[in-house]
Amino acid sequence: MKILECVPNFSEGQDKKKIDAIASALQKVSGVRLLDICTDSDHNRTVFTFIGSPEDIGRGAAAACDRALEVIDMRAQQGVHPRIGAVDVVPFIPLKNAVMADAVETARRFGRVFAERNGLPVYFYGEAALVEERRELPHIRKGGYEALEKRMKDPKWVPDAGPHVLNERSGATAVGARDFLVAYNINLASPNLEAARKIAETIRFSSGGMKHVKAIGVPLKSRQIVQVSMNLTNFRETPVKAVFDRVKAEASRYGVQVLESELIGLIPEEALMNVTPQYLMLRDFSEDRIIERHL
Repeated sequence: MKILECVPNFSEGQDKKKIDAIASALQKVSGVRLLDICTDSDHNRTVFTFIGSPEDIGRGAAAACDRALEVIDMRAQQGVHPRIGAVDVVPFIPLKNAVMADAVETARRFGRVFAERNGLPVYFYGEAALVEERRELPHIRKGGYEALEKRMKDPKWVPDAGPHVLNERSGATAVGARDFLVAYNINLASPNLEAARKIAETIRFSSGGMKHVKAIGVPLKSRQIVQVSMNLTNFRETPVKAVFDRVKAEASRYGVQVLESELIGLIPEEALMNVTPQYLMLRDFSEDRIIERHL
């Protein structure tokens, strides 16, 4: 059987009742296994990880995302993570016996039906992109929810599916297909936001840094520290250990120490082959965070 992973990001990380409501909707869908829920109050964001066949994963994504639209109102949402909507991004990833074409087909089918059913704009990104400029997720998210209404008036940013006007309550959604990435954050033992932003700028590829690294520096006000928040889009070419070492070295230049690191969602076993969770100072790590344990 073909297995896909879906990792939707919801713009709610503070209200447990709302997060539980989304999880409950998903868990009622047969054939879908919910593997992880990762919530961050400062990001005001929750990431679900679940797996299933292409047909089941599509039904699961629909149930969870529809429920999220019911409980999340973007007009009152604030958080440090870039986002464009209540259901900010819905990526589909090929796993066991599946290929990228399966993920692309599922993403486009889900996105079109989701947009029509809920009356909200959808942009396709990654391997599911219909427009080359939308392949990279940060391009779609530029300016965030607050800039959506103005951007959508630009003919270059007409949505791929759904209405061509802003849904103020729900915003817009990016739906895509991609390879497995490692969502990885490093927390610094400091409130120095400028240092975190400079480190992120130094290491991210778009600023001339490490290949396959996307990074931003954000404050975690609830803990009075800062974070270098990253997506590692090819952990084989740019290993997690290399990223950790580089951030640690850059932080030392600002007189700052690494407090800990953390995973958002799951990680492939291969990504930890030449390094231990202890070396990476991984917070709350267990074997259940390795995707192969669930296949």
